[in-house]
Amino acid sequence: MANVTVYNMEGKEVGTIELSDAVFGVEINEHLVHLAVVQQLANKRQGTQKAKTRAEVSGGGRKPWRQKGTGHARQGSTRAPQWTGGGVVFAPVPRDYSFKMNRKEKRAALKSALTDKVASSNLIVVDELKFDAIRTKSFVQVMKNLNVGRGLVVLNENDTNVMMSARNVPDVQMALPSTINVYDVMKAGKVVLTKDAVKTIEEVYA
Repeated sequence: MANVTVYNMEGKEVGTIELSDAVFGVEINEHLVHLAVVQQLANKRQGTQKAKTRAEVSGGGRKPWRQKGTGHARQGSTRAPQWTGGGVVFAPVPRDYSFKMNRKEKRAALKSALTDKVASSNLIVVDELKFDAIRTKSFVQVMKNLNVGRGLVVLNENDTNVMMSARNVPDVQMALPSTINVYDVMKAGKVVLTKDAVKTIEEVYA
């Protein structure tokens, strides 16, 4: 089991915590991590692009000139793809890009992503993260104290003061143990977890 230093909101060491190998010390499966990232990005695609084929463009019902004797190449419609204003060859149509992953694959991918953050020393544990009021400046100072630039902060519960304080901070994303995903973990430079969030993640994903 890996021992990780626990910090307070001032960025000072206040102890250590032992992370479960069942979640934070698994064998990294790069293929599943890649698959999970591709799946999330694919599922976000709207797939609403559309262009008209020659059958859908209005007009062009009359043959532009007779078949022979004009010196021109034969043409059957002014809405063929080679004409200006004509249809598009193999035009894109609305489609669903999403695909599914098995639940066990998703869990294995998330564990691999968290393990990678621990191995690269980019996982930070804080004893607690609480504010008396909504203050963005206070949240920014805590991130500076923890030396976090682009990061993912995981709280154990939806604390309104903390969530609202972080809302306008660029490059910092908030999440709960039930909403973390592989893409956000891998995209973040550092992952910040509260002690309570660590316990919940270990209980849910172990």
